[in-house]
Amino acid sequence: MSGSTPASTPDPAFGRRISIEQVEEGHTLAPRFDEHGLIPVVTTDAESGELLMHGFMNAEALALTIETAEAHYYSRSRKALWHKGATSGLVQHVVEMRIDDDQDAVWLRVRVAGSGASCHVGYRSCFYRAVPLGGRVADAVEHLAYTEDHKTFDPKVVYGDAPNPTKL
Repeated sequence: MSGSTPASTPDPAFGRRISIEQVEEGHTLAPRFDEHGLIPVVTTDAESGELLMHGFMNAEALALTIETAEAHYYSRSRKALWHKGATSGLVQHVVEMRIDDDQDAVWLRVRVAGSGASCHVGYRSCFYRAVPLGGRVADAVEHLAYTEDHKTFDPKVVYGDAPNPTKL
């Protein structure tokens, strides 16, 4: 598997985008990848509906997710195909995949193996902090509130000395 992200060209694995009606109301999967060959993905817990993460797929990741019913993404920081859970064991088993109305965003509903966590930092969800609303932006900047009171796993134990994917 190459894991490359080609420019936005129709992928032969998927249908051609012929008309707005076909894209919006037809039965053909014809995803629209951006200029980097990526499509955004939101991933939620199949039972609770909790938002677990946001990522991207290239055509290869989308095809592998469809074929295996396990979430595959394209890591922009690593510039590589990424089978979620291949290192950590926290595989995301896809219960349902949806595409939005104009087919430029994907929603995955998943069950996560192991501890049920999806965040490389060790929390269950990548969205483990809330931004305070209704005040000045300057006040919100320094006052993120944690929505999870503990980590589900220790990232050092799970990932060892693997490079952190977060980039400054």
